Amino acid sequence: MSVGSLTSQASLAGQQSATQQATVTASQAEKARKAATEFEGMTIGEMLQPMFDTLNSTESVFGGSGAEKQFRSLQVLEMGKQIANSGGIGLSDSIYRQMLAMQEQADKQAQS
Repeated sequence: MSVGSLTSQASLAGQQSATQQATVTASQAEKARKAATEFEGMTIGEMLQPMFDTLNSTESVFGGSGAEKQFRSLQVLEMGKQIANSGGIGLSDSIYRQMLAMQEQADKQAQS
């Protein structure tokens, strides 16, 4: 075997390893993005809750029943999720960046 063929084999093995590592990183990044968006949805829902708690719907033609009060928190939570999935208020981006930084730090600690 020549030195050139050994070098090309080592280069190919390094590229395959980098490709596998990039796939894992992409998967982790996708999970982090999803978690950040879900967290933003929950946060927005919690921020909207006091607004709907003070809403008086008893005088409304279609509102004011006990069932409405029972399901109001679920409705507000779903509204928060929809706002976050539609772009949100920008909270998920900062959470996502922080999660990736924490993941990179954990990976570095695990390697050393």
